[in-house]
Amino acid sequence: MLNKYARAFFTRVLTPFAAFLIRRGVSPDTVTLIGTAGVVAGALVFYPRGEFFWGTVVITLFVFSDLVDGNMARQLGRTSRWGAFLDSTLDRVADGAIFGGFALWYAGNGDNNALCAVSIFCLASGQVVSYTKARGESIGLPVAVNGLVERAERLVISLVAAGLAGLHTFGVPGIQWLLPIALWIVAVGSLVTLIQRVVTVRRESAEAEAAARHDASQGSEAAK
Repeated sequence: MLNKYARAFFTRVLTPFAAFLIRRGVSPDTVTLIGTAGVVAGALVFYPRGEFFWGTVVITLFVFSDLVDGNMARQLGRTSRWGAFLDSTLDRVADGAIFGGFALWYAGNGDNNALCAVSIFCLASGQVVSYTKARGESIGLPVAVNGLVERAERLVISLVAAGLAGLHTFGVPGIQWLLPIALWIVAVGSLVTLIQRVVTVRRESAEAEAAARHDASQGSEAAK
């Protein structure tokens, strides 16, 4: 739902900015690299120190590069396999940095091994969820399911919760518990999504193999 509606909204909003960068000679790949570097820096500099509010502010500023670079490529008419590959690969790097930052906090001053483990699970499951779709499509299956929690949902839930939890340092009481709750939601949602995709690939694979056997038998009959 977020991919369908929020992405379309922000694409319209960011189109003038994308056009401005094009006029300045900035390439889409440069925007992708800078955006990823900003997200990684925001996550790994601020989150391990428990500075969730400012870390989220920095990450949010750079995470929109994921929309800007694609917008620039479309305006330039340069959409390419390389651009799509680079964008998808660096998305995984950015996601890993965000949940890695949470894990470092809970392994250190956050002093909570359970939440450290949940953060690591969110990191790993997010990568595997993306892999299942990419791998399914690479073997010719449509993988016709989105799932409960995709990348957009993982980012929104985690970053909103982290930003609000960071208000605890400004004197807002009790709000620090939003982040642990969000991490559990993302972990469970990612697990459900992974199961949904695995089941879908299993079904589509069986259907494709059955169709192939049917076509082969039909061909044999026709040859007779």
